[in-house]
Amino acid sequence: MRARTPAEGHTERVLALARQQGLLRASDLDAIKAPRIALTRLTAAGLLEKVGRGLYRLPNHTGSEYEELASIATKVPQAVFCLLTALQFHELTTQLPRQIWIAMPRGSHAPRIDYPPIKMVQMTGAVYTEGIEEVERDGVTLRVYSVPKTVADCFKHRNKIGLDVALEALKDARRGAKASADELWHFAKVCRVSNVMRPYLEVLE
Repeated sequence: MRARTPAEGHTERVLALARQQGLLRASDLDAIKAPRIALTRLTAAGLLEKVGRGLYRLPNHTGSEYEELASIATKVPQAVFCLLTALQFHELTTQLPRQIWIAMPRGSHAPRIDYPPIKMVQMTGAVYTEGIEEVERDGVTLRVYSVPKTVADCFKHRNKIGLDVALEALKDARRGAKASADELWHFAKVCRVSNVMRPYLEVLE
């Protein structure tokens, strides 16, 4: 029986990892002791396809609904999914945003990402750091704001997304018991929208 060449061994390990993870980063090859040139060879051979800078997947891979978020989280670890994207993640809106909304610390440069299209919002202090949940999807850790933080953010940025969207999110969060009144009030204070949210919160009590 013919012995496998090192390149064949690398190919098998890389493809197995791609099947396991869905999205494959160039840095992932370090763990399986495969050279990064293997990605170039496999892509040229049609066994992998490049979906972004340093990101690969199997050609017949049917991406999950979280694939675009996983792609951004891989490229921009500081990003926190917010506003319309967080609403969609938490199933609090009927809207399908055309862009992926991310929060970044104030002073950050907009990430240079070809696809998917992103919309960056700069936040500072507790408005950026509080209410972050870490959820694993497609083998990647996604940072997304919690339901009560997202609702407060929607009121804070109502001029960008519309007051109707913020009200829909608030009603759905309370109706679905996804956020308590205390949690919503806490983040209303963090985001400095207490006066804006108070009348709507009182109506729902």
